[in-house]
Amino acid sequence: MVQLQFSKYNIKVEEREGVRYVFDEFRRKQVILTPEEWVRQHILHYLVYDRQYPASLIAVERGIELNGLKKRFDIVVFNRSGQAKMIIECKAPGEVLNQKVFEQIAGYNLALNAAYLWVTNGTFNYCCKLARPIQMLDTIPEYNMLNED
Repeated sequence: MVQLQFSKYNIKVEEREGVRYVFDEFRRKQVILTPEEWVRQHILHYLVYDRQYPASLIAVERGIELNGLKKRFDIVVFNRSGQAKMIIECKAPGEVLNQKVFEQIAGYNLALNAAYLWVTNGTFNYCCKLARPIQMLDTIPEYNMLNED
């Protein structure tokens, strides 16, 4: 897999019958290792091990309903009251982070109403705080900063 801009983590990869799997310690199961999953695993490890986000308050690949359609978000960080605070959309390395990607995460936010949105392909990261005006952030906020609003 491609080296991403994040630290190297102890991500457990194995191959069975020609298919590569990664053990997702957050979902507690083996999942097929796609390029997007590689990014997702790095983001999860970064949040928990580098930024001290509580693992118990992070949801991974869960379904939501949006305008009568079933959708799946990549990662959502909640506060201790169960409110969504940050939505993270992961794309494969090299995938262009274009208007369609930003519309996708904005759509999820219609249902989740988070204050922070982060779009990443493991190389490029765009994180913003939804305020008036929208604030583009240079770094990913610490967990305690998510709860200041």
